[in-house]
Amino acid sequence: MEKKDLKPAALFQYFEEICQVPRPSKREEKIIAYLKAFGEKHNLETKIDDAGNVLIKKPATKGMEDRKTVVLQSHIDMVCEKNNDVEHDFLTDPIQTYIDGEWLRAKGTTLGADNGIGVATQLAVLTDDTLKHGPIECLFTVDEETGLTGAFALKEGFISGDILLNLDSEDEGEIFIGCAGGVDSVGEFTYTPVSVPEGYFTCRITVKGLKGGHSGGDIHLGRGNANKILNRFLMQSFERYDLCLCQIDGGNLRNAIAREASALIAIPADNKHDIRVDLNLFAADVANEYAVVEPDLELVLESEAYNGQAIDKDTTKRLLQTIYACPHGVFAMSQDMPGLVETSTNLASVKMQPENKIVLGTSQRSSIESAKQNIANMVRIVFEMGGAKVSFGDGYPGWKPNPHSEILEIATASYRRLFGTDAKVMAIHAGLECGLFLDKYPSLDMISFGPTLRDVHSPDERMLIPTVQKFWDHLVDILANVPKK
Repeated sequence: MEKKDLKPAALFQYFEEICQVPRPSKREEKIIAYLKAFGEKHNLETKIDDAGNVLIKKPATKGMEDRKTVVLQSHIDMVCEKNNDVEHDFLTDPIQTYIDGEWLRAKGTTLGADNGIGVATQLAVLTDDTLKHGPIECLFTVDEETGLTGAFALKEGFISGDILLNLDSEDEGEIFIGCAGGVDSVGEFTYTPVSVPEGYFTCRITVKGLKGGHSGGDIHLGRGNANKILNRFLMQSFERYDLCLCQIDGGNLRNAIAREASALIAIPADNKHDIRVDLNLFAADVANEYAVVEPDLELVLESEAYNGQAIDKDTTKRLLQTIYACPHGVFAMSQDMPGLVETSTNLASVKMQPENKIVLGTSQRSSIESAKQNIANMVRIVFEMGGAKVSFGDGYPGWKPNPHSEILEIATASYRRLFGTDAKVMAIHAGLECGLFLDKYPSLDMISFGPTLRDVHSPDERMLIPTVQKFWDHLVDILANVPKK
């Protein structure tokens, strides 16, 4: 198969065009100009807001003027990752696509099908005069990948549709009707450096071998959190011995479950054999607790020379107690969607920073706004009780599932009619732009769907070619069956 043979032809043609236009997050000026020129070339009403979001309108086909207005939506930015041995400038160079069996890939870089295939689909709809549809608005948002900036900046009145079809999902045959909102909560401790007493034994305690994972998609799997496991042992040791905490470090990204954590401690030399025995016993207990989900969990104690200072005892006690009390994991399951996590929190990172700071990074998610605020307040109160200074990120709203959505019923009936099987109706415990749209336009009826993509955000990103035709056929049929106003 050659690229010229790909179907639907117009959709793949537009995708190839988009691949020639650089569009890193926060540097979308070239793709914005492309879309503006596209709208003008085809005599379609086009407007751009202050954030760079683009809206292109297409009138209803004859006889369909009385149908509800549909907003087709994709984001125009892409994640720019490449292999180390590849020369590629994402600000100037086109994405080089190629066919690998049934998959479309890029040579050594991200493909940008997230969400370029959604953009290409919108362009194909805008130029196909054979389709039957009511009024259509194509919304192209900026900077989804690094901050949902375009969706945040969307102003009331920019779109006027009744129904929104988000084209940013990655599994053909699945229709999404909900996602979690999120907020980051940060606790900051300030400590006084103190000297380690003479004759103390210093050692490093390390937790490693955990699977980690995405704090949205994997939080329900019950995987171990390195920060929590390490802290359990530190708290136990602090209560048994005259322990000095010298260093502590665990986890990294706010949206990742902590895989590794370590601490440098000092205790009286007389206790060095005791703490080794303690660690062996503790490691056996924890290994038993996580035997199924974390078979590679390791706890290691290694002696280490250290001439620096420690964190004062008062701060150490408050820090360890705070980490111990800070919730982590699933807080509530959805009552609307069996098996879906509704609310969770992730104790993501513990980091020492300049000026004697220790910062705890956490992330809370929920598909219900009030529940998100509740779990964030729980974390805040734990931090405040420990004497930490608390701050929050901007956050983003969730999208509460509506199993009785009118457009959902149309989409599921369409899928069954076209393909003889039922689409899976899903929600995800992660963020989509849909929650922000609903915040600005509370009456919107929304679903999200798309073709099958794999390994997005990496140079292994690929798109399953046969699913693009199915996705297109499904979309076209939905548009033809949009209800009357």
